Amino acid sequence: MSPLLIGLIGIVILMALLLSGFPIGVSMGIVGVGGLWYMLGPDVGLSILKTAPYDAVAKYGFAVVPLFILMGSFCFQAGVSKNLYHAVNAWIGHLRGGLAMATVGACAGFAAVSGSSLATAATMGTVALPEMKKYKYDAALSTGSISAGGTLGILIPPSVVLVIYGILTETSIAKLFLAGFIPGILEAIFYMITISIICRLNPKAGPAGKRSSVKEKIGSIKETWPIIFLFTVVIGGIYGGIFSPSEAAGIGAFAALIIAMVQRKMNMKNFVLALDDTVKATGMIFTIMIGAVILGYFMTATRLPFDLANIVSEWEVNKYVILGAILLVYVILGCIMIPMAMVILTIPIVFPLVQSLGFDPIWFGIITVRIFEIAQITPPVGMNVFIMKGVAPDVPLTTIFKGIVPFFIADILHLTLLIVFPQLTLWLPSLLK
Repeated sequence: MSPLLIGLIGIVILMALLLSGFPIGVSMGIVGVGGLWYMLGPDVGLSILKTAPYDAVAKYGFAVVPLFILMGSFCFQAGVSKNLYHAVNAWIGHLRGGLAMATVGACAGFAAVSGSSLATAATMGTVALPEMKKYKYDAALSTGSISAGGTLGILIPPSVVLVIYGILTETSIAKLFLAGFIPGILEAIFYMITISIICRLNPKAGPAGKRSSVKEKIGSIKETWPIIFLFTVVIGGIYGGIFSPSEAAGIGAFAALIIAMVQRKMNMKNFVLALDDTVKATGMIFTIMIGAVILGYFMTATRLPFDLANIVSEWEVNKYVILGAILLVYVILGCIMIPMAMVILTIPIVFPLVQSLGFDPIWFGIITVRIFEIAQITPPVGMNVFIMKGVAPDVPLTTIFKGIVPFFIADILHLTLLIVFPQLTLWLPSLLK
């Protein structure tokens, strides 16, 4: 049996394990060890278990992962998301669909400290949904806007997914963060325009909320100072050359803790909850990374990624056709996997192919994250939809998916714009010397 065929069989077995409910990291580890055992013997297969777990995570650069997660956890415990929502709502909540637009705006702001799609959707759902119910918003619009807005968590920097992508591909994390700004802002604008169109066609879907006074609007800005301060410290420090992304994550986590203490929102219970959430999320991510490294050894032995890159590069088709096929696979995978798992699993396989086609690695990183976002709300699964279902158990899944459809269309238009005009992604990174 040829190594290439063995590699393909390994991928099929991996998909079968994932669909059967096996943990992602464990599934990758099983296929990797089993494949090496079959190809090179039990000594090689088992010896990987001695070194791979340590080699996979014992790198200074990976310290950024738990620290950014900890920063988001401290902010959540400090009630930053609620203050952010109220501030945005004070300015645009009086418009038709204003509460839904405020939700998208708050999701964009919270994304700057959470770095997680699922966390952003869950957090903003608990904050915004009661308000939209109060003003009798259509359930499809309210749940759809939260589910879609939550996806901003992995695009607007600092993004943990972009950090992992940068480490795996040896691409500048600072440039990846810069590259996410314009696409992230445009995505939020696209969502707001979508909400406006929905409410123009059906005014009852999103009735206008209470109009805030000028004093209330100005006062609401004060509530957003933690987000502004953290964003300035973390992002400003990185691009000012004051500290590295890993150092920025540590300083950001410490600053978030101080903010929570100053606001008297941090007691021992909340502190322990923040640490618990961070440990669980980090443990999950590192387990996936260990499994991915083991699987990577197996894939290297089969030469599947390199043979695939050579085969595809010889096809006499436009490179954007191949890109479209890759993105379609990502949408399908996104129905059963979280973005973090997808980037760790697929990038080592796909990236050599992308390089052979001549795509810019920074641009492809943003396009990849963008398609991961779309996958998070794509039927029939869509992880963010099920998070939303947990926040709103009284709303049928069919209603939530119905609410997703207009935002899915906006996503496709936004993705097309980024592909047709790559400078929207690459202009800011080009300014960083």
